Amino acid sequence: MYGFDGGALEDVYEKLSEDYRSCEERAESVRDRTDKVERIAADLFNEWESEIATIENVKLQSKSRASLKDTRNRFSRLQRSMARAEASMDPVLNNLRDYVLYLKHNLNAQAVSSLKKEVTDIETEVASLIQDMNRSIKEADAFVKTM
Repeated sequence: MYGFDGGALEDVYEKLSEDYRSCEERAESVRDRTDKVERIAADLFNEWESEIATIENVKLQSKSRASLKDTRNRFSRLQRSMARAEASMDPVLNNLRDYVLYLKHNLNAQAVSSLKKEVTDIETEVASLIQDMNRSIKEADAFVKTM
């Protein structure tokens, strides 16, 4: 509004802010993919479990149940690994966000400081306006006295 130029600080802030937004989108994509993997696995395990009951051959049913148990255990390890990987993103994203906000706040401080000239100009204008109003009041008062 007042033509403030943040210079190099603003350039760094803009780049870092864009980087943060991009990283946040990518992290959200990872979260979505993790959720999708977990939903698909749950659906597959539920289907597998219900289909085991339809197997009439006891030996095959037993082997399928053992395979299901083994697969669930392996997926559980995979799931923990995904959770650790996903959880490791948040501290890094939070740190990056902190830097972006810190730079933004410093940029805001510079912008507010640049408004000091505007405040001085406003004060000068107000003083001039008050003088003009007082002069008009005196003229009006003088005119009223002549009536």
